[in-house]
Amino acid sequence: MTGIAYAANGAAPGGGGIVSFIPLILIFVIFYFLLIRPQQKKAKEHQAYLANLKKGDSVVTSGGLHGQITGLTDTVVTLEIADNIRVKVSRQHILGSKAAVTADNESAATGKAGKGGT
Repeated sequence: MTGIAYAANGAAPGGGGIVSFIPLILIFVIFYFLLIRPQQKKAKEHQAYLANLKKGDSVVTSGGLHGQITGLTDTVVTLEIADNIRVKVSRQHILGSKAAVTADNESAATGKAGKGGT
């Protein structure tokens, strides 16, 4: 008669509790400081910029319109994009001042060209 041989179970690894979560916690901390926190800071700066808009500022919208502010309400900005041509845009769609957006675009273009791109 043939019997079945069973192997004994190995000893359970000990002390794995919180030590096994340390890499996960470290990854979260790294993501927080490299991704989440800078994004929150940038959003806060943009909200402050939108709150400080005034008539006469030259701005760029998220749709690419360049214009000068001729009117403001709490939620809407009136832009003059050409002589006697005005459009109303939501405040949230203002990207920034014309000078700042143009400088960002130029630095992005030189960054792409400097990396040996096509």
